[in-house]
Amino acid sequence: MRKNTAQAYTSWQEKEERDRILLEQLPQVRYLARRIHERLPRHVPLEDLVHAGVIGLMDALNKFDSSKHVQFGSYAKFRIRGAILDSLREMDWGPRELRRKARKVEEAHRTLSLELSRAPTENEVAAELGMTLQELQHLLGELDSLEVGSLRIESPWAGKEEDLCDYLPSAPEDTPYFRCQRSEMKELLARVIA
Repeated sequence: MRKNTAQAYTSWQEKEERDRILLEQLPQVRYLARRIHERLPRHVPLEDLVHAGVIGLMDALNKFDSSKHVQFGSYAKFRIRGAILDSLREMDWGPRELRRKARKVEEAHRTLSLELSRAPTENEVAAELGMTLQELQHLLGELDSLEVGSLRIESPWAGKEEDLCDYLPSAPEDTPYFRCQRSEMKELLARVIA
């Protein structure tokens, strides 16, 4: 006879029951990871968020206290989301304050675009944010450092994605600089021998 869920959470020692509960909650992990992933840049892999969420789920399973009169699913949801956000903070090299400023600039740009029915100038955005043009330009320079480019591009002639890392030299002597230097040396040697 199968135990009811409330009893199951108090008997974590039973491995089968623990595994069953983990499997029940995995769709929740994937759902939360997808929801968070929708608001992130494309270079952040969804699977990294899912892995962090699974760790959060396992942590929730270990720390759940049924005496608090909270359903495990509700408790796990917060622990999963928290673990995913923590992993994103660890991966992010940009300060949170700078991210906050970036959101303010985006919001000011969006608001002005709607009001003016055109793209606002930097002067207009600066005025909206209550800063000078020079301060805004300095902030925009700082914000540029937050963006990460991708080394994956869509190949126009093949119609498929191509990884530019394949073209990076594997050995230091295989760089364009050393190739050029080697070519010049061959020319000089050929002249000297002739």
